[in-house]
Amino acid sequence: MSHTPRARVRFNGEQVLGRAREGALRGLLLGAEHLLAASRSEVPIDEGTLERSGATSVDDANLVAAVSYDTPYARRVHEDMSARHSPGRKAKFLEDPAHREAGTVGEIIAAQVRRSLRG
Repeated sequence: MSHTPRARVRFNGEQVLGRAREGALRGLLLGAEHLLAASRSEVPIDEGTLERSGATSVDDANLVAAVSYDTPYARRVHEDMSARHSPGRKAKFLEDPAHREAGTVGEIIAAQVRRSLRG
């Protein structure tokens, strides 16, 4: 008589999803901070107010992160392609890094989800 090997697997789906969500939230925050740092290196500088106004936020309920600059003129400076700026500083200081760093931000989020699932 041969015995068929048996295994019992217990899957706690809610716990796994909770850990994955925690990792995703941490990844979103770290990814947003990465993008903020990249964009700050391109923000036009006059007095530094625009650069200092940069901030990150994470919407826990919807798993969405944002990077924003909060001055009355941030949008105008971002969109004015005809303005002259110091070397390395430019319009589209958030949009361009967002496109360029999208892959890295995705990797940051994925790494945090993987890390949370190992714990």
